[in-house]
Amino acid sequence: MRIALMVIRLFFQVPYYLFQVWWCGVSKKISYDEAFWLIKKVTKKANHAGRVKIEDYGLENLPEKNGFILFPNHQGMFDVLVFLESCPRPFSFVAKKEVSNIILLKQVIKALGAYAMDREDIRQSMKVINAMAEDVRAGRNFLIFPEGTRSKMGNKLLEFKGGSFKSATKAKCPIVPCALIDSFKPFDENSIQLVTVKLIYLPPIYYEEYKDMKTVDIAAEVKHRIEATIENYNCENYNFKK
Repeated sequence: MRIALMVIRLFFQVPYYLFQVWWCGVSKKISYDEAFWLIKKVTKKANHAGRVKIEDYGLENLPEKNGFILFPNHQGMFDVLVFLESCPRPFSFVAKKEVSNIILLKQVIKALGAYAMDREDIRQSMKVINAMAEDVRAGRNFLIFPEGTRSKMGNKLLEFKGGSFKSATKAKCPIVPCALIDSFKPFDENSIQLVTVKLIYLPPIYYEEYKDMKTVDIAAEVKHRIEATIENYNCENYNFKK
């Protein structure tokens, strides 16, 4: 219902936005940063039209230099839209192969130079991990969901996969744990009531802190930090800093 609301309220603008996003993916004249800010603008309009409010906290925790990876819990297809509205720094992302042909998302993937990962193909997955590590070393930021698939359990988490952190260890980059709260509600609940989604950027884990850890241990630590943040969350007594 909420997707339908977005389309209805932006009915006359949708073809124009689709064209703009498509053009970002095919035109050599449009830079990566330009494509990101255009997609961010479209995302904000779509979220507003769908009656979704994004509240973000901990933006000061983002590393000063680009070349970091965001690792959030995964609640649904709306998650990427949360980051596209919230994050003040251009980033790309890794999506599972199954969603790479969905209209609009397909164009966004191409425009931002994102990667589609086939979880059933180990060789292809390793190519994606290596390519992303090279991009991060070159100063690009990325978003990847270490659960591999959405939890389908609301604000509860699945196990984080150690392989998701190989790109970070290869790039020796900062790992930024991120906690999503109620991000499943916009698309999973059959409602168009106003809904608020919260995104908390936690303090980064730098290479010096995790260089001697195995990827499974890094995964467990990142999961623990996100889980603790969500469990402690209470709008009445939990104080987040904007």
